[in-house]
Amino acid sequence: MAYFDAASTAPLHPVARQALLASLDEGWADPARLYREGRRARLLLDAAREAMAECVGCRPDELVFTPSGTRAVHSGVAGALAGRRRVGSHLIVSAVEHSSVLHAAEAHEAGGGSVTQVGVDRAGAVDPAAYAAALREDTALACLQSANHEVGTEQPVSRVAEACRAAGVPLLVDAAQSLGWGRVEGDWSLLTGSAHKWGGPAGVGLLAVRKGVRFAPQGPGDERESGRAPGFENLPAIVAAAASLRAVRAEAAAEAARLRELTERIRSRVPELVPDVEVVGDPSRRLPGVVTFSCLYVDGETLLHELDRAGFSVSSGSSCTSSTLTPSHVLKAMGVLSEGNVRVSLPPGTAAEDVERFLEVLPGTVAAVREKLGAPAATDTVRAAGPDLVVDALGRRCPIPVIELAKVIGDVPVGGTVRVLSDDEAARLDIPAWCEMRGQEYVGEEPAEKGTAYLVRRTS
Repeated sequence: MAYFDAASTAPLHPVARQALLASLDEGWADPARLYREGRRARLLLDAAREAMAECVGCRPDELVFTPSGTRAVHSGVAGALAGRRRVGSHLIVSAVEHSSVLHAAEAHEAGGGSVTQVGVDRAGAVDPAAYAAALREDTALACLQSANHEVGTEQPVSRVAEACRAAGVPLLVDAAQSLGWGRVEGDWSLLTGSAHKWGGPAGVGLLAVRKGVRFAPQGPGDERESGRAPGFENLPAIVAAAASLRAVRAEAAAEAARLRELTERIRSRVPELVPDVEVVGDPSRRLPGVVTFSCLYVDGETLLHELDRAGFSVSSGSSCTSSTLTPSHVLKAMGVLSEGNVRVSLPPGTAAEDVERFLEVLPGTVAAVREKLGAPAATDTVRAAGPDLVVDALGRRCPIPVIELAKVIGDVPVGGTVRVLSDDEAARLDIPAWCEMRGQEYVGEEPAEKGTAYLVRRTS
């Protein structure tokens, strides 16, 4: 079985396993106590904090350990906003932040604060000028990920940090996806991370708050972790997290070059091997091991199941794999095709032979899923012209509305329109994406008696 979902969680690094087992014997006592076992535990905790701080690029007394990366984000956002409440209650986030950041923004807004969401380009990157324009006198905090978790696009953190620093606004960086590859460049104010993303154990997050940043921890006070992360430290897991981060950093340069070559192989060959595919994300400014593509006329959930049967563990941002039946907020913000979405995220050590086998299996798997759904073939001929058409796809989920559109577009004359009726939120994203891929004109949408009508004009 080839595990290609490291962006969700990386396999436990061998160094992490060794450190975890060793510290179970040495680090079980309370590091706040003065007896021998407590002092031994304190030494381990201090050493882990120093090692982690060196990797992050901050002082040890600026870094605390949290029970998860999500908790680090929530604590960081809440504490920074509370610390600057006299300035105002305005928060800035990007449209493609991790759900933990967006959930924190929703909670802030529900509590009476205001939130500005900065959009991204089709590659998934923010424009630093847009962040600068969003800054206001009452802005208390800005948040920006270092790299996107779904498409791998790296963000211009340094330039955004410059704009925030000039305005006197702290910038919180979610570095969960990139921290295993290197330090986050730029003059950031707060930073969060999650150990299981770089091969450490789950249940360990980190929160770094630079000296001079106004910060007021929220919730009941606690004497541990500078009052910023209440509860007894999971010392064995913390030691393993620090050890694994140092280990992956030592291997990062060589492994990044190797994984970039493998992901570039996927990016270039998938469109050659599979028709009607859109590769998404920035082609060069991206994480080493992440590549994402979307396939027209494909049910994402079925495709993932078939790839699993073929021996490949991948993930998807397609609405077809979601219980909410809404497309990924990242793909939606980018305005790219969401149906049949596949994210391949290679863990360190991935064999080139596994990538080649994936490229051998993928075309037949996609073709089988399309055939099962009755999708039109790429070589289908154009049929005789007829009047404008209405396609009733109400009650049918992705990718059926797009498949039905593709089947009938040849039945209208050039200049004629197809009106697609759909109540699936994914159609709002996938029909315009299909038009761009097929060279047809997307006219727009309008309310219908049920659902929404999407208008497509045939241009060729």
